[in-house]
Amino acid sequence: MRYSIAAASVALLLCGAGVSAHHSFSAEFDVEKPVKLTGTVTRVEWTNPHVWIYIDVKRPDGKTEEWGIEGGAPNALMRRGFRKPSLPAGTLIVIEGFRAKNGKLLANGRDVTLADGQKLFMGSAGSGAPDDSKHKDDK
Repeated sequence: MRYSIAAASVALLLCGAGVSAHHSFSAEFDVEKPVKLTGTVTRVEWTNPHVWIYIDVKRPDGKTEEWGIEGGAPNALMRRGFRKPSLPAGTLIVIEGFRAKNGKLLANGRDVTLADGQKLFMGSAGSGAPDDSKHKDDK
């Protein structure tokens, strides 16, 4: 009995940690602030509940800013053809998405375009992100 209670307690703690880490699009990102960023991949964090891509973006004044771009869950991205090795460090990409409400250099990514023109959908379908008819089969 004691082990059952301990196991149930641990399970509840683990479930709670995952739920608190997940959020809706509208809680953090602004549909009225679309961004289109061209930059070089510095790293990719392939973790649940969201993949994060970090890129260095050159500003018009020549200074570099590091942006963090949130994508969908790793499993959802893999089903769309996006793989861990798709974006090695040093890859030049264009990302379209929506800026964070808090003004930090963060965005929710919608599409990634590679140098060869290949486009990868990285949005969090079903999270409250704006509907995009180009990606109907992802809903």
